[in-house]
Amino acid sequence: MRDSVEHTAGVSADLLNELTHLVALSPPKLADINADVRGVCASTLGLPPLRAETCGGAVDPMVTEFAEQFSIDVAGITTAQRAAFSDLLGPDVFTVATLIYVADFVPRMRAGLTALGVDWPDGPVMWDHETNPADYVLDTFIPAVGRMRVLDPVTSEIVRLRGARQHNCRLCKSLREAAALEAGATESDYDGIDDFENSELSDRHKAALRYVDALIWTPAQVSGEELRHHFSQDEAVELTLDVMRNACNKVAVALGADAARVDEGTEEYRLGADGQPIYS
Repeated sequence: MRDSVEHTAGVSADLLNELTHLVALSPPKLADINADVRGVCASTLGLPPLRAETCGGAVDPMVTEFAEQFSIDVAGITTAQRAAFSDLLGPDVFTVATLIYVADFVPRMRAGLTALGVDWPDGPVMWDHETNPADYVLDTFIPAVGRMRVLDPVTSEIVRLRGARQHNCRLCKSLREAAALEAGATESDYDGIDDFENSELSDRHKAALRYVDALIWTPAQVSGEELRHHFSQDEAVELTLDVMRNACNKVAVALGADAARVDEGTEEYRLGADGQPIYS
């Protein structure tokens, strides 16, 4: 599958490879769970499911319930659900939560990129039985998106903070990216994010936030028309992928591992040239 991908509108072949390889992640002992959560998340979102290596099997209803809530609103996962999910899966809990993230957000990205005129590769899937899904997401995919630099840092940060607040990630809400601050972003700008329609944010930023909300809450109805009015194709694609990069916080929120690193106030960080965060 990876070798068949060619450059398409605003997305490099390498980055499309990263996206399509997410689909290929298929740990053998979790194949039925992987198939189940891909079906559940897609059904919840009203989007076509990712392909799965198996047709599924006897999967504990707790996994199905957890995946469904993950897609509907990850902040709604209860302490009881979290405990039951962790007890059921034991050492595989983080891996399965990552597989749910892939099942939940890759279809959203496919919808967003399609709305921007990007052709999604449709070749055969070469299933990857060896790569740890969490390692691939955190060490390969997320940094690859983080290295993109077409979109200005203020817009990137406003988009990040909107996702952080929609998913209620305590850590993400407490962070402030240094390049955005250096480019002129202020706390007043960030205060306008929650009620952005009635804020003094620019039309460009409001268009970006409407698009973010569509990907998070109504991905089956996402449109790229307004976004492309305010952003170049390359900027719009990067913004779309930023939403997915930021949404890896859903794994932490789902598992209750999203505590802020500071007791109060905010913490500054910088997105490094390698796409990984550098904390002060």
